[in-house]
Amino acid sequence: MKGSKSKPVSSVSASQNLWLSSNLSKRWGEIFFLLYTPFWLTLCLGIVIPFNLYEKFTELEYLLIGLISAVPSVLIPILFAGKADRDIPWKDRYWVKASLWIMIFSYVGNYFWTHYFFTVLGASYTFPSWRMNNVPHTTFLLAHVCFLFYHVASNMTLRRLRHFVADMPEKVQWAAEAAWILALSYFIAYLETLAISSFPYYEFVDRDSMYKVGSLFYAIYFIVSFPMFIRIEEKPRDKWDLARVAIDALGAAMLVTILLDLWRIFLGPIVPISDVKQCPQAGLAWFPGHTNQT
Repeated sequence: MKGSKSKPVSSVSASQNLWLSSNLSKRWGEIFFLLYTPFWLTLCLGIVIPFNLYEKFTELEYLLIGLISAVPSVLIPILFAGKADRDIPWKDRYWVKASLWIMIFSYVGNYFWTHYFFTVLGASYTFPSWRMNNVPHTTFLLAHVCFLFYHVASNMTLRRLRHFVADMPEKVQWAAEAAWILALSYFIAYLETLAISSFPYYEFVDRDSMYKVGSLFYAIYFIVSFPMFIRIEEKPRDKWDLARVAIDALGAAMLVTILLDLWRIFLGPIVPISDVKQCPQAGLAWFPGHTNQT
């Protein structure tokens, strides 16, 4: 009698959790990325910045911080596969697909969109670093783990919201989800800007404008990516291969690029920008002669 009662309870908890995916591989991946976050967050914001360790950093130390933060997010699930992933090929595991999507999206964000921060928001990196397209290698690595955390948090809250509004009219569901995506995107953009405000070598012409208006510009990343990222194997019978994941991430990146450039053209910089950093109407922010020279 007791055995017959315990079985349905575990079945319900496994399939009807309002925050977690019913796909066990996706569930494990999201929980892993969530639990991994305190490691790199403590390293960067709890040790390096509060104790001013960065004052003695050279290019090598900055690169090592990025590698120490990002590489274990890939190595750990390879070496210690979750129970849900042990019997399926590596290419079918959710953490692989999520990592690929974020890797592509964050790479495009650093390589291209950082130049909008230079030319539209008045930002600059002044710490010693090895760079690609004038963007520090460290930021490519840190953005990967940051974006994994942001998107997993978005997945879980969107999933919970969808359960909450499931019985409401379809228009109400759409409006509620859109409002939440807008609010969460701005909140995360603002919170990140605030969290690294004590790091003196990521500078802004006007920090107050960056908090209020620049965070809205940055939120464009997530307004596009949050609703797209959650789609990866969210429906039980909708399986994604790696090619589809890559194409989807590139599509999201292209849409963000278009929106950022429309802001640049029609709204322009949020602060006065020097001629060296100013990006003319023609061309794109990362074209020769338009990039930040600091």
